Amino acid sequence: MTLVLGFETSCDETAVALVADGRRVLANAVASQIDLHRKYGGVVPEIASRQHLESLLPVLREALDQAGVTLDQVDLIAATQGPGLVGTLLVGLTAAKALAFALDKPFVGVNHLQGHIYANFLLPEVPEFPLVCLVVSGGHTDLIYMEGHGRMELLGRTRDDAAGEAFDKVARLLGLPYPGGPHLERLAAQGDPAAVPFPRAWLEGTYDFSFSGLKTAVLHLVRGPNPPAPADLAAAFQASVVEVLAEKAVRAAVEKGVRTLLLAGGVSANGALRAEVSRRAEPLGIRVFAPPLALCTDNAAMIAAAGYYAWRYGGRVDDLSLSADPNLGILSG
Repeated sequence: MTLVLGFETSCDETAVALVADGRRVLANAVASQIDLHRKYGGVVPEIASRQHLESLLPVLREALDQAGVTLDQVDLIAATQGPGLVGTLLVGLTAAKALAFALDKPFVGVNHLQGHIYANFLLPEVPEFPLVCLVVSGGHTDLIYMEGHGRMELLGRTRDDAAGEAFDKVARLLGLPYPGGPHLERLAAQGDPAAVPFPRAWLEGTYDFSFSGLKTAVLHLVRGPNPPAPADLAAAFQASVVEVLAEKAVRAAVEKGVRTLLLAGGVSANGALRAEVSRRAEPLGIRVFAPPLALCTDNAAMIAAAGYYAWRYGGRVDDLSLSADPNLGILSG
């Protein structure tokens, strides 16, 4: 058994996990900062960094207790290198490198976005290659083709606002609490998705995405003389985003000739997205995988899993001089 200790501090979740052989989660401890940032309506980077400093050691102890192991039993240490907030990244990355040095263990820096993909490899059934993965989070919307571990091709990405960013901004326009995405999904369930004829930005001929125009359309309606009911706005907005994401993801799977489609990232927790992708994919013989809700949002189990596969199949071991990279692209690392 290879025991991997993972650290994730890319934004506002202090997370530490222990994963065996990239597959079995022995511990997944997370300290959320949602209550801390709620009054600001979003994450304040300096506050987040300071909170990570306070939370990291208690969360590490919690993870070790959950797994019933000691640091001496760890075989590999992995931590998020980027993308994310540079100050918060440095907290987890520095702690991981210090432990790797003190324990004389190999260290791997992990791409946070690739970590989201590898949350799917913690499911009871391992997804089969080749596959297509739709990564949808607060800051990123990417469509990826994977032939195997470490063999990735970027098919498309957002040209402006990411899907999660659009969800959060529209939720704020509708006066919903932070974090906005889950609240918007609940409100949308009470509305009529056909009540507002929002546009779909198809960007024909590409697998790219664009959601800034849709966000602006919501803004004009909310501030207009006769705004629609908030639930109808939420439902119509969500339907517009989900339709484009699902259509392009399934089309990419068909055109690449794969039978496996993964969903990853915080927005992959959205029930409407999961349902629409499955509705389109399954009649075509394409299997859809998505992590359990606890592994959709930021967590260290996915970082430990991604670190294991980079080490096991790519021979990856990083030097302890590795620096945080807040703008790390999804194919890097």
